[in-house]
Amino acid sequence: MATLIAVSAPGALPRSWRAEMRSSRSPHRLLAETDDPDEAERLVAEHRPDIVLIEAARPGDGALELCRRMVGACAATGDDAPVVALAPRLDDEERAEFLDAGARGYVLTTMAAAQAVIALQAIVEGYGRVGGPERSGRSRADFLRVGGAALVATALVATKGRAATQTNPSPSAPGTMPELPPAAGDEDVLLRMQREVVRAMQKPVGRRKWVMVIDQRKCTGCDACTIGCATENQLPPGVVYRPVVEEEFGEYPNVGRRFLPRPCMQCEEPPCTPVCPVGATWRRADGVTVVDYDQCIGCRYCLAACPYSARTSDFGEYYTESTPGPVEPYEEQVSPEYLAGKRRSDGGSPIGNARKCHFCLHKLENGMLPACVTTCIGRATYFGDANDPDSLVSELISQPNVRRLKEELGTEPRVYYLT
Repeated sequence: MATLIAVSAPGALPRSWRAEMRSSRSPHRLLAETDDPDEAERLVAEHRPDIVLIEAARPGDGALELCRRMVGACAATGDDAPVVALAPRLDDEERAEFLDAGARGYVLTTMAAAQAVIALQAIVEGYGRVGGPERSGRSRADFLRVGGAALVATALVATKGRAATQTNPSPSAPGTMPELPPAAGDEDVLLRMQREVVRAMQKPVGRRKWVMVIDQRKCTGCDACTIGCATENQLPPGVVYRPVVEEEFGEYPNVGRRFLPRPCMQCEEPPCTPVCPVGATWRRADGVTVVDYDQCIGCRYCLAACPYSARTSDFGEYYTESTPGPVEPYEEQVSPEYLAGKRRSDGGSPIGNARKCHFCLHKLENGMLPACVTTCIGRATYFGDANDPDSLVSELISQPNVRRLKEELGTEPRVYYLT
C-alpha cells in the first residue's frame, strides 16, 4: 500500500479525499498532515515520497518559492519525486507559473475522491514511480492501462505572478507554399479554399482563426473523410479523429437518414484542457487544441471532459498484429502529426497518449487543406480562416441555417454545420 503525507492549511485537503486515502481499499494511505514547510522537508527526507502535492487554492506571495523548495527537497533525496499543485481551478497562466517553478502537474480538488486517486496514480506512473515502466519493465501501453502509486501531499498556499513558461505554445514555420492557378469561375471549391489557406499562412499565427464548416445536406455517409484522416495520420485501431455519426429519422414508411461527421470541435472554451493534470494539452493561438505526446501521461481525464467524445486513447494496438506474419510496414511509418517524427513501433509516444483531431496542422504549414476536406467526395466539408472576411468559410458561417453542437454548454465550437 502506498503512503501519503499531506502538508496543508487546515481543511485544504478535501474531506472526502482524506477519507478515501485512509480507506483500506485505497492504493494511497494518508499518514499525516502538517502546515509547516520545514516539517514538510523533513517528511520528504524521511519518507522519500512519490509525489509532493502543493495546495494552490488561495493566492499568496510564497507558493512559487515554496514549490521550488519542495522540488529541491525531492531532488535531495535522489528520487526526484514530482511536485503537483492542488487547487479547485487553475487558469493557463497559473498552471504555467507552477510548471515553470518545477511542478510536474496539477490536480483539481473538484474531482471526486476516487477520481483524484486515479489522477494521482497516473501522474506517479507517468513519471516512472512505484511500478512505473522504468522499474517494472512493462511497456508504455501496459503501464498506462493500470494504476498503482505512492505519494506524499504537501498542500500549501499558491500565488499568481508572471509566467515564464509559455501557456499556449503555437509553433508555426510555414514551408514552401504551392503555386496555384489563377482563380476561375468554374474552379473546384478545393482550389479556392487552398488559395485562402496559403493567404492565411502569410499572417502571424495569432491572426489566423481556423474553422470548419460541414454541410449535412451534402454528406452521403461514405466515410471517405474518416478513412482519409486515418491514413494521413497513421491512426491505429481504436483511434478515430473523424467519425461519421448516422441518424435515422421519421416514421415508416416516411423515413430517412442523415449523417454528422464529428471532428474535434476546436472549442474556444475547451473543457478538456483545464483537467489535464500535467498541462499536456492546450489551445493554440490559432484556435487549434493540441496534445504534447511527450508530456501526456495517459490519465484520460481529457477524454472524460470532452462533451463531444472527440478524444480517444492509443493503447498500442496494430491492425495486423494478430496475423500470422509480423506487423505490416505501413503501420510502422513515421507519423506526420505535429511534425514531431513519432514512430509507434519505437514503443513510445503516442502509445498511451490521448489523441485527437488537429486540423492537420502539418498540412496547413505547407499550404495544404486537411485530409478530411480533400477526400470528401461530395464537397461537404469546408475549411479556412474566419479572420479573412473574403474567405468561403466566413460567408458560410453567416448563413441563417448554420448551427453548432451543444452551444448551450458555452464551449464555443469552431466547427459549424449547415442544415
